[in-house]
Amino acid sequence: MWSDKESKIDFLNFNEIAESIKDIITEKELMPISVGVFGDWGAGKSTILELTAKALEQEDQDYIQIQFDAWTFQGYDDAKAALLETIAAQLVEAAAGDEKLLAKALDFAKRIDKVRFMGIIAEGAAALSGMPTFGAIQNFFGWASDATDDEDDLDFEDLQKGARELGKLDEKSKGLVKDKKKFSPPKEIREFRKSYISLLKAFEKPVIVYVDNLDRCLPENTISTLEAIRLFLFMPNTAFVVAADPDMIRLAIPHFHKGASARHQTDYLDKLIQIPVYVPKPGVAEVRAYLIMLIAQDRKIPEREFNRLRQELEDSLKFSWKQEKVSIDDLLERCALNSLPELREEFKIAEQLALILAESANINGNPRIVKRLLNQIKMRRKTAHRRGMQLDERTITKLVIFERCMGIQATNKLYELIDTENGKPALIAELENSDKEIDEITLPDEWKHDLSFLVKWSQLQPKFTDIDLTAAAYLSRQNIPMGAVNSVMSGAAQVLLEGLIKQKTKVSKASDDLLGKAAAEEYVSVMDALVDHLRQIDDWQRETPGIYGAWKLAKHDERCKDIFLAAARKAPKKRWLSSIIKELEGAK
Repeated sequence: MWSDKESKIDFLNFNEIAESIKDIITEKELMPISVGVFGDWGAGKSTILELTAKALEQEDQDYIQIQFDAWTFQGYDDAKAALLETIAAQLVEAAAGDEKLLAKALDFAKRIDKVRFMGIIAEGAAALSGMPTFGAIQNFFGWASDATDDEDDLDFEDLQKGARELGKLDEKSKGLVKDKKKFSPPKEIREFRKSYISLLKAFEKPVIVYVDNLDRCLPENTISTLEAIRLFLFMPNTAFVVAADPDMIRLAIPHFHKGASARHQTDYLDKLIQIPVYVPKPGVAEVRAYLIMLIAQDRKIPEREFNRLRQELEDSLKFSWKQEKVSIDDLLERCALNSLPELREEFKIAEQLALILAESANINGNPRIVKRLLNQIKMRRKTAHRRGMQLDERTITKLVIFERCMGIQATNKLYELIDTENGKPALIAELENSDKEIDEITLPDEWKHDLSFLVKWSQLQPKFTDIDLTAAAYLSRQNIPMGAVNSVMSGAAQVLLEGLIKQKTKVSKASDDLLGKAAAEEYVSVMDALVDHLRQIDDWQRETPGIYGAWKLAKHDERCKDIFLAAARKAPKKRWLSSIIKELEGAK
């Protein structure tokens, strides 16, 4: 099985991206700097962060590298302070053994406690007054980037004015703000920055902070973490490398900036991230290399041979602009391995699968989805072996790919044909062997939403024409329910599914936001789960949970429209449902 975690080994030529980021953050003239590693869920952002950290370890210059996983602190009451405290803890640890350095690090840690306290005051006051807290926190953090050493302290009268805007301070803050000497936010922020700058001068080492999994967090945690980063912007010898889906960050901003326009959302991100680096979508060559290396890893090939394979594939990808890709036989030519013919066969299968995995709209070469599909195949193969089923792994693979790319309803139709035609559907034989164009073949409604995939899939080996698929269908059917779909869904897609099931009207701003957060290649899986949910309800009504959510997704995506229409046409006839069907049939 393959872990779903980020990898420290490069299978997709991400080293080139990591080296580019390393070059940026090691350029002293560019410090301080913030770099954004942008990409969809599962695209490989976390792996790029790992590879960048690994590349920095090879440098002559020493660096203090700090890893921060925003999702780890999801749900904590004061998650916004988690980044500050993580940085402080790492710096204190790095200072251990040097008394003077440790004293500076502890002083910095104390400054963070004061900054954190200011956030508590602001939020307490806002909560009592019923106001959103973001503006208050932002004002405190705004002072951080605007404050200079020669600014006058903000006196108590100024602070009172700000307090009146928030509402009455709660009991917790009474007695704490007595005069400007005891509590002056701009002064505390300046002291915080002075302490940090002094500490870094003493270290004589740059600090690199890697922030990961922002796009898994709720909007408030996402923005709070970004606001905490602002405290460190423009501070010397510091770099932030932030991995996130930029669209999800933009969607989080309006939760705090009410009425923020698209331009405001873009401006916010542009001001925070100085250099964006986008993770490229893997093409056929990259997916081929990725599959080969995953197989080699699973086979536990000796380290020397494993590294040689990886290096040859990486070189092949690097120079693909001027030369043919390295062949499977050339890769294995110098390998001194047992079972070489079996390994060659597996690599050949990977080569054949690469095209469909890279180009399918429901996979798009996404490394995480590819890995999860392989894990499903391996689990089914083991189950088949335990049950004494003589199933070829390629047969299981071909069916798993159909399920993922065509969806539950189309897969159920396939297995219905297998059941009624003694394991050998005539339609499959026609697809695999006919000279007809795909649109000349009579297909079930459930299969019509992705004809280009059907053409490519029908040519995958093995051909099913003369194979009895009864056992394969029996095995696969046990893996079709919603749980299996969710196992390859991202968190954003599962949240979308839950939101669409709860939608009670045609117009839903919440659902619009969720649609923007989920990747388009996951829409079919979400629609399949919605339809599966609706099939469990005997009598559809307008208020049936999921009806309007399915309608919205159908309006949003052509593939999903075909899937929903196929289910809706088979539902009991109702005037309101007929109206929805006609509306979707007329939509272009």
